[in-house]
Amino acid sequence: MRYLLFPAILLALAACDAAPPPEGRMGDGWLTGQDDNAARFERLESYLGGFSSAMWETGYRYQGTWDAIVDGNPALADYHWGKLRGAIENGYMKRPGRQGNAEGLFLSGPWQGLDEALGQAMRDERESDQAIHTAFLEARDACMACHVAEDVPFMNDMPLFRQTGDFVRADRY
Repeated sequence: MRYLLFPAILLALAACDAAPPPEGRMGDGWLTGQDDNAARFERLESYLGGFSSAMWETGYRYQGTWDAIVDGNPALADYHWGKLRGAIENGYMKRPGRQGNAEGLFLSGPWQGLDEALGQAMRDERESDQAIHTAFLEARDACMACHVAEDVPFMNDMPLFRQTGDFVRADRY
């Protein structure tokens, strides 16, 4: 029986390889056609965006981290905080000129401080509101300093930064 299975698998694979791609998939997609590779890469680069798309995700993760801290959920805050780092790293992969300030002002110090405070809260399962809050505010200030260093200080004048300054746990209202 197993001797018949191998030829059947080979025939199935050959049939899949010979089949044309479905309509709307790779066969006529935006990265195919008569263009040279440079044109395809330009379209791909445009689609992926620059550092602004990474900052959009970073803002989402920043807010998620803050909300989880307020809700007393350090595991969720830690999850978002880790993803935030990845979003920034993906951003400077696309725009290497942003790496120096991202690492120097934020990732190498203040990001680690909050990461450690959240990790401590999860390990000890004890109240550590003040340590987490202090570390979050230091990270927020580093974000804002990076915006100034990158010549986009107007980013600091938004609700995202104003609303994450006052710390009141949801279960303490």
